[in-house]
Amino acid sequence: MKQKLELLKLLADETRLNILNILLREDSYVEKIACDLSLTPATICYHLKKLEAAGVVNCSRSQFYMIYSLNRELFNKPLYECIKKEKPVMDSEEKYRKEVLSHFFKYGRLTQLPTQRKKREIVLCEIAKDFESGRDYDETEVNDIIHRYHEDHCTIRREMIGCGLLSRERETYRKIAPAQKDSI
Repeated sequence: MKQKLELLKLLADETRLNILNILLREDSYVEKIACDLSLTPATICYHLKKLEAAGVVNCSRSQFYMIYSLNRELFNKPLYECIKKEKPVMDSEEKYRKEVLSHFFKYGRLTQLPTQRKKREIVLCEIAKDFESGRDYDETEVNDIIHRYHEDHCTIRREMIGCGLLSRERETYRKIAPAQKDSI
Protein backbone atom coordinates (compact mmCIF):
# COMPACT_ATOMS: atom_id res chain seq x y z
CA MET A 1 0.00 0.00 0.00
CA LYS A 2 2.89 2.34 0.78
CA GLN A 3 4.22 1.92 -2.75
CA LYS A 4 0.81 2.80 -4.21
CA LEU A 5 0.59 5.85 -2.00
CA GLU A 6 4.03 6.97 -3.17
CA LEU A 7 2.92 6.55 -6.79
CA LEU A 8 -0.15 8.71 -6.26
CA LYS A 9 1.91 11.38 -4.47
CA LEU A 10 4.39 11.27 -7.32
CA LEU A 11 1.67 11.92 -9.87
CA ALA A 12 0.30 14.85 -7.87
CA ASP A 13 2.85 17.23 -9.39
CA GLU A 14 2.21 19.51 -12.37
CA THR A 15 5.72 19.20 -13.83
CA ARG A 16 5.63 15.39 -13.65
CA LEU A 17 2.20 15.30 -15.27
CA ASN A 18 3.49 17.56 -18.07
CA ILE A 19 6.46 15.21 -18.56
CA LEU A 20 4.10 12.22 -18.69
CA ASN A 21 1.93 13.98 -21.29
CA ILE A 22 4.98 14.47 -23.49
CA LEU A 23 5.95 10.82 -23.06
CA LEU A 24 2.38 9.79 -23.93
CA ARG A 25 2.94 11.26 -27.41
CA GLU A 26 6.48 9.94 -27.94
CA ASP A 27 9.61 8.68 -26.20
CA SER A 28 11.95 11.57 -25.50
CA TYR A 29 15.17 12.71 -23.85
CA VAL A 30 15.93 15.23 -21.11
CA GLU A 31 17.00 18.21 -23.26
CA LYS A 32 13.99 17.95 -25.56
CA ILE A 33 11.55 17.68 -22.66
CA ALA A 34 13.28 20.64 -20.94
CA CYS A 35 12.89 22.70 -24.10
CA ASP A 36 9.21 21.74 -24.51
CA LEU A 37 8.41 22.70 -20.89
CA SER A 38 10.77 25.72 -20.68
CA LEU A 39 12.57 24.22 -17.70
CA THR A 40 16.22 23.40 -17.02
CA PRO A 41 17.55 19.94 -17.89
CA ALA A 42 18.51 19.50 -14.22
CA THR A 43 14.87 19.97 -13.17
CA ILE A 44 13.67 17.49 -15.78
CA CYS A 45 16.37 15.00 -14.73
CA TYR A 46 15.26 15.27 -11.11
CA HIS A 47 11.63 14.51 -11.97
CA LEU A 48 12.49 11.75 -14.45
CA LYS A 49 14.66 9.97 -11.86
CA LYS A 50 11.74 9.99 -9.40
CA LEU A 51 9.36 8.71 -12.10
CA GLU A 52 11.85 6.02 -13.09
CA ALA A 53 12.40 4.90 -9.49
CA ALA A 54 8.63 4.46 -9.12
CA GLY A 55 8.43 2.44 -12.33
CA VAL A 56 6.32 5.03 -14.14
CA VAL A 57 8.90 5.60 -16.89
CA ASN A 58 11.58 3.41 -18.42
CA CYS A 59 15.02 4.55 -19.51
CA SER A 60 17.28 3.22 -22.25
CA ARG A 61 20.47 4.47 -23.90
CA SER A 62 20.47 5.45 -27.55
CA GLN A 63 23.87 6.70 -28.73
CA PHE A 64 24.56 9.81 -26.63
CA TYR A 65 21.11 10.17 -25.08
CA MET A 66 19.11 8.53 -22.37
CA ILE A 67 15.69 7.97 -23.91
CA TYR A 68 12.71 7.95 -21.57
CA SER A 69 9.49 6.15 -22.34
CA LEU A 70 6.23 5.72 -20.51
CA ASN A 71 5.57 2.42 -18.74
CA ARG A 72 2.35 1.87 -20.68
CA GLU A 73 1.60 -1.37 -18.83
CA LEU A 74 1.14 0.63 -15.62
CA PHE A 75 -1.17 3.14 -17.29
CA ASN A 76 -3.25 0.49 -19.01
CA LYS A 77 -4.43 -0.78 -15.62
CA PRO A 78 -7.71 0.58 -14.29
CA LEU A 79 -7.33 3.10 -11.48
CA TYR A 80 -9.01 0.76 -8.98
CA GLU A 81 -6.11 -1.71 -9.41
CA CYS A 82 -3.70 1.04 -8.45
CA ILE A 83 -5.54 1.89 -5.26
CA LYS A 84 -7.01 -1.39 -4.00
CA LYS A 85 -5.37 -3.09 -1.04
CA GLU A 86 -3.62 -6.38 -1.62
CA LYS A 87 -4.55 -7.94 1.71
CA PRO A 88 -8.13 -9.02 1.89
CA VAL A 89 -9.93 -6.63 4.14
CA MET A 90 -11.96 -8.21 6.90
CA ASP A 91 -15.54 -7.79 5.80
CA SER A 92 -17.56 -5.37 7.88
CA GLU A 93 -19.84 -8.09 9.29
CA GLU A 94 -16.89 -10.08 10.62
CA LYS A 95 -15.26 -6.95 12.00
CA TYR A 96 -18.50 -5.98 13.75
CA ARG A 97 -18.88 -9.52 15.14
CA LYS A 98 -15.36 -9.49 16.60
CA GLU A 99 -15.94 -6.05 18.10
CA VAL A 100 -19.17 -7.22 19.78
CA LEU A 101 -17.51 -10.36 21.13
CA SER A 102 -14.55 -8.42 22.52
CA HIS A 103 -16.94 -6.02 24.24
CA PHE A 104 -19.16 -8.66 25.88
CA PHE A 105 -16.61 -11.41 26.61
CA LYS A 106 -13.76 -11.00 29.06
CA TYR A 107 -11.38 -13.90 29.66
CA GLY A 108 -13.79 -16.23 27.84
CA ARG A 109 -16.76 -15.34 30.06
CA LEU A 110 -19.85 -13.38 29.12
CA THR A 111 -19.91 -10.16 31.16
CA GLN A 112 -23.52 -9.34 30.34
CA LEU A 113 -26.19 -10.28 27.83
CA PRO A 114 -26.58 -7.52 25.22
CA THR A 115 -29.93 -5.77 25.02
CA GLN A 116 -29.74 -5.16 21.26
CA ARG A 117 -31.08 -8.12 19.31
CA LYS A 118 -28.27 -8.23 16.71
CA LYS A 119 -25.54 -8.15 19.38
CA ARG A 120 -27.41 -10.71 21.46
CA GLU A 121 -27.59 -13.12 18.50
CA ILE A 122 -23.84 -12.73 17.91
CA VAL A 123 -23.13 -13.56 21.56
CA LEU A 124 -25.53 -16.51 21.58
CA CYS A 125 -24.06 -17.89 18.34
CA GLU A 126 -20.63 -17.79 19.97
CA ILE A 127 -21.91 -19.86 22.90
CA ALA A 128 -23.70 -22.23 20.49
CA LYS A 129 -20.33 -23.17 18.97
CA ASP A 130 -19.77 -25.42 22.00
CA PHE A 131 -22.77 -27.56 21.04
CA GLU A 132 -22.40 -30.36 18.50
CA SER A 133 -24.91 -30.50 15.67
CA GLY A 134 -27.05 -33.63 15.58
CA ARG A 135 -26.40 -34.56 19.21
CA ASP A 136 -29.07 -34.69 21.90
CA TYR A 137 -28.35 -32.94 25.21
CA ASP A 138 -30.22 -33.21 28.47
CA GLU A 139 -30.89 -30.04 30.44
CA THR A 140 -27.97 -30.61 32.82
CA GLU A 141 -25.49 -30.85 29.93
CA VAL A 142 -26.90 -27.68 28.34
CA ASN A 143 -26.65 -25.84 31.67
CA ASP A 144 -23.05 -27.01 32.16
CA ILE A 145 -21.99 -25.74 28.74
CA ILE A 146 -23.73 -22.38 29.21
CA HIS A 147 -22.37 -22.11 32.75
CA ARG A 148 -18.83 -21.97 31.30
CA TYR A 149 -19.81 -18.58 29.89
CA HIS A 150 -22.30 -17.12 32.38
CA GLU A 151 -24.01 -17.85 35.70
CA ASP A 152 -27.55 -17.28 34.40
CA HIS A 153 -27.85 -20.43 32.30
CA CYS A 154 -31.68 -20.33 32.41
CA THR A 155 -31.95 -16.99 30.62
CA ILE A 156 -29.28 -17.85 28.06
CA ARG A 157 -30.83 -21.27 27.38
CA ARG A 158 -34.25 -19.65 26.86
CA GLU A 159 -32.69 -16.99 24.56
CA MET A 160 -30.88 -19.64 22.50
CA ILE A 161 -34.18 -21.46 21.98
CA GLY A 162 -35.89 -18.15 21.12
CA CYS A 163 -33.21 -17.30 18.55
CA GLY A 164 -33.53 -20.74 16.97
CA LEU A 165 -30.06 -21.93 17.96
CA LEU A 166 -31.35 -24.74 20.15
CA SER A 167 -34.54 -26.77 19.94
CA ARG A 168 -36.27 -28.33 22.91
CA GLU A 169 -38.48 -31.36 22.72
CA ARG A 170 -39.60 -32.71 26.08
CA GLU A 171 -36.40 -32.69 28.15
CA THR A 172 -34.03 -33.04 25.18
CA TYR A 173 -32.14 -30.16 23.56
CA ARG A 174 -30.49 -30.17 20.15
CA LYS A 175 -28.40 -27.60 18.29
CA ILE A 176 -30.19 -26.38 15.17
CA ALA A 177 -27.99 -26.32 12.07
CA PRO A 178 -28.13 -23.05 10.06
CA ALA A 179 -30.03 -24.73 7.17
CA GLN A 180 -32.62 -26.10 9.61
CA LYS A 181 -32.89 -22.73 11.33
CA ASP A 182 -33.79 -20.99 8.05
CA SER A 183 -36.55 -23.52 7.29
CA ILE A 184 -38.23 -23.11 10.68
